[in-house]
Amino acid sequence: MASHIGKLPVAIPAGVEVTIDGQTVAAKGPKAPTPSSCRRASPPSSRTTRLFSPRPMTCVRPARSTGLSRALVASIVKGVHEGYAKTLQIVGTGYRATLKGKSIEFALGYSHTITVNPPEGIEFEVPNANTVIVKGTDKQAVGQAAANIRKLRAPEPYKGKGIKYADEHILRKAGKAGK
Repeated sequence: MASHIGKLPVAIPAGVEVTIDGQTVAAKGPKAPTPSSCRRASPPSSRTTRLFSPRPMTCVRPARSTGLSRALVASIVKGVHEGYAKTLQIVGTGYRATLKGKSIEFALGYSHTITVNPPEGIEFEVPNANTVIVKGTDKQAVGQAAANIRKLRAPEPYKGKGIKYADEHILRKAGKAGK
């Protein structure tokens, strides 16, 4: 059975160039002027050239991985056109983040501060001491950088202290019952 997602064409907005070289798809656009920063090899059984135009109904049965391939290519195109961002919130008394050059320095209740350097292609913004925004063109890299920051002090279930995603809801537990 063919993938419903894999049958959909990928819309390429104005200002975005997509090049296909064998099984490698590269894109460049307003957020990523160099195509090497957004390369993604598609699975070998997929037909990448067909992702950019609607398929005729009489074509050969597509490979099973076309939905994944289409989603990866669409992610690349969106990343170079609009970019991706994850917002993290820091909750807790004395917990804060400060921007030092391109790096972020966290005070998270430990006896020392923690410095996080951005991976290649990732930018950090600190609009206030309790908010960190991770930006980039690669969806996976942005998510991984945000997860690494969250892992420094994951939110705890009693008071909710720690680093959490802006849209994350922390399930709270009741504390000890008094006698």
